[in-house]
Amino acid sequence: MNVRVWLARIAWITLPLTAGAAADDFIATFDDALQVVAAVLVLGSWGAGVVAVLAPRPAGLTLLRTVAPAYLMLAIVALAAGESHGLSGWGAVAASLVVAVLVALPDIARAAANGIAYGDEQRFPLRVPPALFLGPLPIARGLVVAATAAGPLLLADGEIELGIAALVLGGPVVYFGARALHGLSRRWLVLVPAGVVVVDPMTLAEPVLFIRRHVRALRAAEPPAGIPDGVLDLRLGAAFGNVLIDLDEKAEMVRTNRGNRGGVATHTAHLMVAVTQRSAFLEAAAARRVPLEVR
Repeated sequence: MNVRVWLARIAWITLPLTAGAAADDFIATFDDALQVVAAVLVLGSWGAGVVAVLAPRPAGLTLLRTVAPAYLMLAIVALAAGESHGLSGWGAVAASLVVAVLVALPDIARAAANGIAYGDEQRFPLRVPPALFLGPLPIARGLVVAATAAGPLLLADGEIELGIAALVLGGPVVYFGARALHGLSRRWLVLVPAGVVVVDPMTLAEPVLFIRRHVRALRAAEPPAGIPDGVLDLRLGAAFGNVLIDLDEKAEMVRTNRGNRGGVATHTAHLMVAVTQRSAFLEAAAARRVPLEVR
């Protein structure tokens, strides 16, 4: 049993008890029609999140990590606006913060990844590129939430023209934003009976299987001053969880290239990725008789 996954489930399911009163107080300041639509949006997203935490899947992970920060911002806005008071307001902020932290941990991501695993395989999420946390990731999540809610709320407020415009313009924002965010939920280092697979649409045009007999060694690699010559760096700036994959011969893979839909073919016998829960990955690899190099 993964304790952190169960804590995330408990924290999410109990949100109506821990933060619901503050949300109700804030929504109660709206007009009647707005109250109904706002309540439907909040309760609907919470209900979808319940399904996502109880039956983790990559799509559910994307939803959880998009909606949880929105709940935190809602609790903060309600407190700042003076519509939630005392322990209720601060309790809502604290509960929403706990939920946002728990769904951001790698445990729920690993559970989601293995929720769609095929047969005898284990999936370990790759680390999110750190640069995305500096702006692109929170902005994308905020835009998806805002674009989803703006149209219905404006229509409920009687702003028909603006509401229709928000629906028309918000549709593509939600589609492309959610698609980009979902791509982060589908990046894995996978152990399969035949060997090791790198699944990363951000760096590779298609998954690459490295047959176990051609894997010379896997080893933990602390970030050096520079990547050694001949090593293909697929970490996208991540500094922790580095794993070096050494092969006994060069393998062909296709790097993604925004300017070329077909990608760019490259050959290497050494590549580096950044995986969450690296120790657990290496232990699982050793149990599957994948060679490890200990330094």
